[in-house]
Amino acid sequence: MDSQVAVALALSLVGGVSTSIGALFVIVNKTPSLKMLGLLQGFAAGLMLSISFFDLAHNALNSLGFLKGNLWFFAGVIFFAVVASFIPEPTLTPTSDVKGRKKNGDEGDKDIMKKHRRQVLFSGIVTAVGISLHNFPEGMAVFLGSLKGLRVGLNLALAIALHNIPEGVAVALPVYFATQSKWQAFKLASLSGFAEPLGVIIVAYLFPSSLSPEILEGLLGSVGGVMAFLTLHEMLPLAFDYAGQKQSVKAVFLGMAFMSASLYFLSISLPEDLSFIHRSKVPSEGVSHSVQGQ
Repeated sequence: MDSQVAVALALSLVGGVSTSIGALFVIVNKTPSLKMLGLLQGFAAGLMLSISFFDLAHNALNSLGFLKGNLWFFAGVIFFAVVASFIPEPTLTPTSDVKGRKKNGDEGDKDIMKKHRRQVLFSGIVTAVGISLHNFPEGMAVFLGSLKGLRVGLNLALAIALHNIPEGVAVALPVYFATQSKWQAFKLASLSGFAEPLGVIIVAYLFPSSLSPEILEGLLGSVGGVMAFLTLHEMLPLAFDYAGQKQSVKAVFLGMAFMSASLYFLSISLPEDLSFIHRSKVPSEGVSHSVQGQ
């Protein structure tokens, strides 16, 4: 088992590193304007919504049934709504007010820009949290795929790696804009990607004895609820403010289409008996026996 875990960890690192590659695309370019930031935030919101509804919530509904799947999903929404109510949120001065306050000189402009940067940084952090939660089950998929053989695990790791590059962009972009620090943007995006190897460790050492596939699917459904709440509560309002509603909505649908295509190619890379992570129903004993039998 230890050698298999080592192989799975190595393969999952490919996915983690690809998130860093996405961050590199951001930091090698100039800091975007507020409008471009809004459009890219809209695109990132589309990525997050697609993961939430078409991947995590969809699988929970298929695996657990309509009622249980919805209960798990909205439990995640309610949980994070309660958590968010205790998080001090930076206030944002609408961009329409920025022009009106330019008369106050450079000091007023700097104060406004600081508020913008605080809000964008907050959005970047919650995006990193959402992407990290999403990366856990991908690490689990890589581990279970590597049990089937190195070829299966490698194909799956490469598919996930391509899938993770835009996620690195989604995390690094707002952090880079807010902090003006290439290192901070790269670091936070990389940390969100390295949740994937952590998923390998969790499924290798905790899953066989303590976590049933049904509970796992429910928890992933709750993660979908958390991600949906983060997107609609934090990312989308920011995109609307900076790029306008019409342009932002187009960016959202573009992001959703991009991630939906990515999820499709990822799903066809999965062996049938790993479908509990990215597809529909599997008998609950199937996965437990496949892991315990190794």
